[in-house]
Amino acid sequence: MKGNWPVPKTHPTPKNPYSLRMPPRKIIANICGNSEKFAKLYAAVSVPYMSFKSATRLAFASLNLLWYKNCMTKNMNKQFKILIVEDDKLALKTTAMALKKKGYNVYCFENAEEAFLFFQENTVDLALLDYELPGMSGRDFFEKIKALNPLIPVIFVTGHPSHKSIDKAVELIKMGAYTYLTKPFNMETLFHNIDNALEKLTLLEENKRLQERLQKTSSYENFVFKSDKMQRILQMAMKVAESSSTVLITGESGTGKEVIANILHDCSPRKNKNFVTVNLSALPEPLIECELFGHKKGAFTDAREKRDGKFIYADEGTLFLDEIGELPVYIQVKLLHVLQERKITPIGDNKSIDVDFRLITATNKDLQGLIKEKKFREDLYYRLDVIGINIPPLRERKEEIPYLIDYFIKIYNKKEGKQIQGISREALNALMKYHFPGNIRELENIIERALVLARDDILTENDLPPDLPIRTGCQENHLDSSLSLPERLNAIEKNILINCLKKHNNRQQKTADELKISESRLRYRMKILGIGKREVYDTGGKK
Repeated sequence: MKGNWPVPKTHPTPKNPYSLRMPPRKIIANICGNSEKFAKLYAAVSVPYMSFKSATRLAFASLNLLWYKNCMTKNMNKQFKILIVEDDKLALKTTAMALKKKGYNVYCFENAEEAFLFFQENTVDLALLDYELPGMSGRDFFEKIKALNPLIPVIFVTGHPSHKSIDKAVELIKMGAYTYLTKPFNMETLFHNIDNALEKLTLLEENKRLQERLQKTSSYENFVFKSDKMQRILQMAMKVAESSSTVLITGESGTGKEVIANILHDCSPRKNKNFVTVNLSALPEPLIECELFGHKKGAFTDAREKRDGKFIYADEGTLFLDEIGELPVYIQVKLLHVLQERKITPIGDNKSIDVDFRLITATNKDLQGLIKEKKFREDLYYRLDVIGINIPPLRERKEEIPYLIDYFIKIYNKKEGKQIQGISREALNALMKYHFPGNIRELENIIERALVLARDDILTENDLPPDLPIRTGCQENHLDSSLSLPERLNAIEKNILINCLKKHNNRQQKTADELKISESRLRYRMKILGIGKREVYDTGGKK
């Protein structure tokens, strides 16, 4: 019979307790630590009952949203101070009234001398200057305030547009002015420019504060963040560091996940406590539980004395579980219980121990795919992924390669006692064309090898590994001239397929999708061209 059936008031208890349909408020309260504000958030949920899976997703999505809104609105409530220097009294009064209505604090002066005295004793966020002023000119005033505060955005107002005024405006922008407006100007245009300038100022000040905080940490010297992508990741990491929420760091092997984890700890309130790292992929499965939870004396044959686990060592500090995708399913259940109850029970003991730690996890695996394969618990995934940070591979931020090379040259000069001054343009171009399946770790190994074998004080192309492909695409110019046309075409096709397979870590479906061919066609061509795992992983890609 078709139709919508009412939800029964009582439910039979199934084998899996997480398949119960529970009131959303109860689920949210459990997830958010019984926080009243989150319970109230879901009091208005229109659907009285929903599945655990749906409520859990909604809870963590809202946690992320609330955190993001809190970060983004922190600076929006700030009242910005604008300094106006204009000798035209009517224009000064009109502009000041309009800006005050927009909520800005406005300070008005008719000459630059008085304005400069005010600027020396007060904080100003933006200056709006007339170029032609009696006494000290707008340009001289601009140079003086920029010397005191290089970050302050300055908008110039010039007279009616002419060749001379435009030339002056262009010169001022080259000197560091934000923009210029010509009289008479539209107020909406002024508001738009002020909003953009203050937004840029906020970002610059925030970046400066983040870098100053980061420079005080031990992680700073190990972190290169020249690309926009890594700047955004750094900003997010510095904000997240202040909370105690669990963080899941994802990214390919060798991208710097552990460095981000160190930054999260070093910039957190727990920075003076232990930072405990556990690489789960390096531990045999039978030892993982003992390593994490510890054991009591006599708990098993070789347990001759009591041993504390990593949860105990990380108490009041930070626990970093690297390669969380390698965690056995039966231990995932115990980890979930620890995150819920904040208590652990060592092996062979009947007493629970309270623990207080901040958990950071990292993986290079697709946890969503492992969930579908029943190799990773979905409820644990949502517990771990309260705040997710994805680190892009090196091939997506190649502008950082020259800076990373300089960094590694300095490190290994000191380690090997060498005086390498830099890298040749040809060698740098070869590395810039390479796709780096092993990411930063592979680049570091290449530079270390080149520095050790270098005969001159400059790294050249001859110092690079001989099997390093210097092009990620076709290599027609490097083919043997004795080959026939079909053989050359096969060689080019083989190179394309190998590079694409390396890019996707030998995932044939993704490789086929990028090349716009079927997966069966890809496997057929791989068989014909003799492409196996050895060819795909021969440059140090992860297996």
